Amino acid sequence: MSTKEQKLYHIKNDKIIHKYVISSSAYGIGNKAGSNKTPIGLHSIKEKYGDKTPINGRMTGRVFYGDIATIYTDETKSKTDDVTSRIFWLEGMEKGKNKGKGIDSYKRYIYIHGTSEEGRLGKPASHGCIRMKNKEVIDLYNLIEVGTLVLIL
Repeated sequence: MSTKEQKLYHIKNDKIIHKYVISSSAYGIGNKAGSNKTPIGLHSIKEKYGDKTPINGRMTGRVFYGDIATIYTDETKSKTDDVTSRIFWLEGMEKGKNKGKGIDSYKRYIYIHGTSEEGRLGKPASHGCIRMKNKEVIDLYNLIEVGTLVLIL
């Protein structure tokens, strides 16, 4: 995944299978808890959520309670910074970089997830997570297993 290009690449056997437009943090790159920045380095998918969540379903605390988010395809900012459709919860793999006290990606709740702000994808706009289009995060969710490595550059 390239924060510079705002793209996520699904790579299998050294071949790019899919390219997705994403949004990383509006606050830049960083690893400190509370910074709202996107951490870089090697991660793995520790947990997945949303098996039964419908497209555009809003999740709170990784649970779908029946609420469907309004999806904005223009520059509109959501008042609620919605986590929608699917979640990949990332775990940092590099001690001192994205794993450990005060910098731990997992303890910071760093996700790859769907967003209600689809019109803002392609530029930094999140609060630390990686945002994707809802249909695309569902498609990727069906292809990717827990334990899959994620490199954020």
